[in-house]
Amino acid sequence: MRHLNREQLTQLLASPIFHIIGEVADKMNVEAYIVGGYVRDLFLERPSKDIDVVVVGSGIEVAKAVAKRFGRGAFVSVFKNFGTAQVKVHHSSFIDHSLEIEFVGARRESYSHDSRKPHVEDGTLEDDQLRRDFTINALAVCLNADRFGELVDPFDGVWDLEDRIISTPSDPDITFSDDPLRMMRCIRFATQLNFEIEPETFEALERNKQRIKIISQERIIDEIQKFMMSDAPARGWELLFQCGLLEIIFPELYALYGIETMNGRAHKDNFWHTLEVLTNVVKAENKSEKHSTLNDQENTLWLRWAALLHDIGKPRTKRWDAQLGWTFHNHNYVGEKMVPQIFRRMKLPMDERMKYVQKLVSLHMRPIVIADEEVTDSAVRRLLFEAGDDIDDLMLLCEADITSKNQQRKQRFLDNFQLVRRKLVDLEERDRIRNFQPPVSGEEIMERFHLPPSREVGTLKMAVKDAILDGLIPNEHDAALQFVIEKARTMGLTS
Repeated sequence: MRHLNREQLTQLLASPIFHIIGEVADKMNVEAYIVGGYVRDLFLERPSKDIDVVVVGSGIEVAKAVAKRFGRGAFVSVFKNFGTAQVKVHHSSFIDHSLEIEFVGARRESYSHDSRKPHVEDGTLEDDQLRRDFTINALAVCLNADRFGELVDPFDGVWDLEDRIISTPSDPDITFSDDPLRMMRCIRFATQLNFEIEPETFEALERNKQRIKIISQERIIDEIQKFMMSDAPARGWELLFQCGLLEIIFPELYALYGIETMNGRAHKDNFWHTLEVLTNVVKAENKSEKHSTLNDQENTLWLRWAALLHDIGKPRTKRWDAQLGWTFHNHNYVGEKMVPQIFRRMKLPMDERMKYVQKLVSLHMRPIVIADEEVTDSAVRRLLFEAGDDIDDLMLLCEADITSKNQQRKQRFLDNFQLVRRKLVDLEERDRIRNFQPPVSGEEIMERFHLPPSREVGTLKMAVKDAILDGLIPNEHDAALQFVIEKARTMGLTS
């Protein structure tokens, strides 16, 4: 964090838009302040495009006047029900050639217990700052000419920035009870900024956790997605667990927590293991060249979700076996079936992104099984065929999943993974297995053996695919056709 005086803030707000807002406010005889995240991020030296302006008066009228100053280069949208307006300005003097500014009149708010929709009245600047969620988001800088660049910080938000603390301007119980979404925002900011939550504020999270039930799932998942893209997303889940929110908003993940012991044998705590895997994935992402079916930004987010959900089926498959100890047989397949249910309930996308996560959850045990046994060409071919373009992400996830405290065992797995990786490269170059289609099509089989669409056609197609994956024949048309002819003969078919 940097310490900024008025002169330095003035320099940082040198963009013409801030001076124009100040000039318009002076002409209308009202006060105008830039507030919230934009000011916070100036101190933290973080990029920010969210510009919020509070006017002690009509924010809508100031927004209209600012847009008028820019003429055709500006567009204003008014939201009367909320008392706000948005101005989009396109101008060559801006770094990105466009800006979006939200205008609102200073106000005070009060809430009823069963809704996060406030009763709003006109208020002072301090009323408006007091209604904000956290002290670090209640900073304001004046834009009027005679006070341009002056910081207004009645709740010592700058000190909380200095101490890297999340706290509320008013009683945290009131803050979170009035608008329970602020609890998710508290977790999100603590995770994104790597700040600590002030103890009294954290205790209020615990006391008010049940209030989260009045918040829509869409709003909750929006906050989760933001911290999932942070540098340390596991911390967000840890904080949700510690304050009691996790059990309410994501019971399947909470169910991973705990250790059970039988006859002196205990299994690992799969919740903390999952967070370790998520952290390992984040560490590995920047070192990896990804070739997934998703673009890079989506790939990063959904690979993290795959890490979070990779063992989600374990609580439902946990069994005690007198010979083997604790087992979680087929937890990957149970988890695969749970993924669509979780995505649907949590309002995550039910499209190729869900299918990508589902695929990685389903396949995440395969490389580990291969690496724990003899690494055969056949097993690696089948893995490459099933994973397709997501093979690199799958291997990254599986390496991240090796969290054993036994360093010798861990190193043996990692060494075998390197062997698997080398075989993947060699077999891909030689056999072109990734996303392959058998070189003899169903149509060619039907034509040669005078067959309609039938079980026999499917059997022959499957046989030639298996033969290629098992290395019995090369991935070439002539060899595949000869294999089909011989296989058809054993089935009593003639060409």
